[in-house]
Amino acid sequence: MGRGKIVIERIDNTTSRQVTFAKRRKGLLKKAKELTILCDAQVGVIVFSNTGKLYEFSNTSMESVIDGYNKSKGEHQLLNPASEVKYWQREAAILRQQLLNLQENHRQLMGGLHNLSVGDLQSLENQLETSLKSIRMKKEQILTHNIQELNREENLLYQENVELHKKVNLIRQENMELYKKVYGIGNANATSENAFIPYSFGIDDDSNAHIHLQISPPSN
Repeated sequence: MGRGKIVIERIDNTTSRQVTFAKRRKGLLKKAKELTILCDAQVGVIVFSNTGKLYEFSNTSMESVIDGYNKSKGEHQLLNPASEVKYWQREAAILRQQLLNLQENHRQLMGGLHNLSVGDLQSLENQLETSLKSIRMKKEQILTHNIQELNREENLLYQENVELHKKVNLIRQENMELYKKVYGIGNANATSENAFIPYSFGIDDDSNAHIHLQISPPSN
């Protein structure tokens, strides 16, 4: 014998109504979950009991489901000319209010403090202090970055200076060796040595000092 058809109407018995609500609610949420898995659908279910208790289910987040619903509903309403006019009127009113708020904030920041209570002044002071902290932090970051770049460039220039100093010393040694081969070691003396060297370089002993290069004209 098959099960009789249940009449869909309000259940008067409180206990039976609560039991039926619990069973149907679980079945509804279960079907919603199965629908999301089987069909890859975005589903959101919100149920309030007769006592005001909330039950909900969503496969993503209820906020995203509601946002999508409002957006889709607004697009459908735009198909009606009268609804479209009301929609743009509401948007214009919202933008107008935002403009007034921005103008008021700008007036307060520029010193227009009349008609402000002590609480409003305290809130404005806290806002300015927060802005100053952010500005100073950003300024410190930029200055620190610039100092690091200058230090890096200074180190590169110092390394280049050291390399040039080594190259000049090497050229000087090669010049001396060439001079010794041409004139002989015994014929060189301290007073006339520079007179026979066609090219001479003057270098300070301090490696950190600047390098001074000087080219002497060849002797006859």
